[in-house]
Amino acid sequence: MKCAVLGDPIGHSLSPVLHQAAYAELEMSDWSYTSTRVQAGGLAKYVADLGGDWPPSRWRGLSVTMPLKREAFELARSVSPRARLVGAVNTLVRSSHGWVGDNTDLPGAVAAIRERAGDGYSCSHGAVLGAGATAASTGLALAELGASRITLLARNPGAAGETIEMISRHRSKPVVSVLPLDSAVDGVDAVVSTVPAKALTPELIDRWAPTPVVFDVVYDRWPSPLLSVAPGVAVSGLDLLVHQAVLQFELFTSRPAPLAAMRAAGEKALGIAELSPA
Repeated sequence: MKCAVLGDPIGHSLSPVLHQAAYAELEMSDWSYTSTRVQAGGLAKYVADLGGDWPPSRWRGLSVTMPLKREAFELARSVSPRARLVGAVNTLVRSSHGWVGDNTDLPGAVAAIRERAGDGYSCSHGAVLGAGATAASTGLALAELGASRITLLARNPGAAGETIEMISRHRSKPVVSVLPLDSAVDGVDAVVSTVPAKALTPELIDRWAPTPVVFDVVYDRWPSPLLSVAPGVAVSGLDLLVHQAVLQFELFTSRPAPLAAMRAAGEKALGIAELSPA
């Protein structure tokens, strides 16, 4: 059986490392996972070229990264409630009636935070640096963790309307606001950075590092400039990547994923050893 991750660019993706490690751990020698560059606008043709026969002789699942997540949403024959909430699909699973779309970014972010902060963790006021697709899924994750207020801090606040709308659709109806990226916000107990490391000025790092829970979606390099000085709970992009990959593996194979083996493979690929929970 074959699976793959699709996107552009794609050469940096650690997904093949994580999934292949899971196959090796569970002795699934008849499964493989590769990466393929698919440019924006090219997903429908790529999937059509895989064929539509059932049962499938080869293809079982596709991981979808930027810039294809919205295309995957439109292509899927059906989508899960959480994918519909986020408005994006990062997982396509082949079924007898076509490709089913799901989103593992949202539950993966929730799992990553709970792993580091504790299973019973909840927050009240979360901040998200950035206002793109990742800001939407991580903002929804903060809502899942109890945040009744979510503040987006964006380089272009005027472009945050869609992200605000998505987070506001959460069943808890959080109050969502947007401010310029360099704004100071009081009372935040969890912050998620979804912006590139180069956008985090020393002033921003000094402002947000003392937050009780700091989550930086960047995983290469480790530690990120923000997490390297955060004295509280630190959640990394590798934590997110591993947990969303665990969920994808289980959707693709219908088998429990070997979390520890997948995490170890990701740490080895990045040349780090500090991420495993105590």
